[in-house]
Amino acid sequence: SVVAQKSTLEDWQKEARKLELQGKQEQAEAIRRTILKQAPVPWPVLNGEKLVELLHKVFRERAPGAKMKQQLYEYATCHDEPQLAVWLAAEARFEQATNYTKQRATFGRKTFVPYFASHFKDILKQCEQYGIEHRLPMNQTPLMAAAAAGNLPLVDALLERGAARDAVDQYGYNALHWALREGFRDPAFATGPLAALYERLAPASIDLRTGDRLVRLDRHLAEYSLFQTLWVLFKSRFTHPQRRRMGAFEASDILDAWQHLPANIVRPDRRRRQYLSSVLARNEIDRDYAYNRGLFRRLQQGWYQFDPGLSVRRREGEEEVWLPVVSALNLPLISEVSHWDHGEWDSVQKAIDRLLALAGLPARSPPIAAERLLAVERARDEARLAATRALQAESAAAGAGAQRAIPWGSPEAKRLEIERIRQLIEARRKG
Repeated sequence: SVVAQKSTLEDWQKEARKLELQGKQEQAEAIRRTILKQAPVPWPVLNGEKLVELLHKVFRERAPGAKMKQQLYEYATCHDEPQLAVWLAAEARFEQATNYTKQRATFGRKTFVPYFASHFKDILKQCEQYGIEHRLPMNQTPLMAAAAAGNLPLVDALLERGAARDAVDQYGYNALHWALREGFRDPAFATGPLAALYERLAPASIDLRTGDRLVRLDRHLAEYSLFQTLWVLFKSRFTHPQRRRMGAFEASDILDAWQHLPANIVRPDRRRRQYLSSVLARNEIDRDYAYNRGLFRRLQQGWYQFDPGLSVRRREGEEEVWLPVVSALNLPLISEVSHWDHGEWDSVQKAIDRLLALAGLPARSPPIAAERLLAVERARDEARLAATRALQAESAAAGAGAQRAIPWGSPEAKRLEIERIRQLIEARRKG
């Protein structure tokens, strides 16, 4: 006689994940649908498409009520989007957004607070009900949320059930990137759970393509740590104030992020400006160096960015595709929440357009949330230009035939001349 062994739900989850990795998507979906009986999540997921939809409704259509504004504010705090909070306060009159600086650290965790707890049976039950890769309201997978929370036992439980390390959100972040983001800004996290999280979540290598050449970055290389660091910091080059608004990195930005990292991520001897600068320089796309991997483009002396011609390997369904790095990092979506401080936004947008052009992608339109402000500024500039032209015509008429009516040197003539010069200066400054 043969004893039949009954498979558990965890066994079926692992089997579905294994089939998915083998490219057998239909079989994996059949297991999830018929055996695991997984249902879609009952909450809205704020991914890239939903973000753009909400921006349209709140800032273009001026939809009434506070619900959609609240969703955008939760998105801003979770994904660290200070400019979105500014626009919500100034353009959408959402007063709570004025507290962004105080609320970001705590309010940003609102949608995944349970992932910090030591008891997580309810989370694993949700994974059985909705799938191990279901999305939380801010488009995180359970593994991303557990990594951001530094919850090692939960990370282990999710990985044991087949959670995907390489699943990404709308900005190209996977679970490792969410953990690194916390480590870069929280010394306690960096010196605490980050080392163990890195060992569990960091892939053995990163596959890239530059031109017709394939490049593999193994985990022991300095380029590997540097690449992962720039990946996490990329969005902040455009969404946060920088010393130079050119969408690039200098060595001090990277060294600041590495300050508290454990040695298994960045060795202490590599945390030196001279060494870091040499790694950046030897991997410039135009550098004549035998082991040049062509990862970076130097925009100015000491300022670097990913080479926009670089592509990364990404699995989409049953296929593996090569995505341009600026598409994988979703630079067009970053443009919607890019930093704006009066005239500073123009330089940020130019930096975005330059990278998109180098990657062969179309330039972006101004951010949806800034359209009204731009229209007001354009109308103001046009009014100033019209006033300047009218004053110039008035002055010309005064000089041609009205000189007898307004004698030169009189108080009225002085007033007109001062006003004409003031308008010209203002027009030139704005132009």
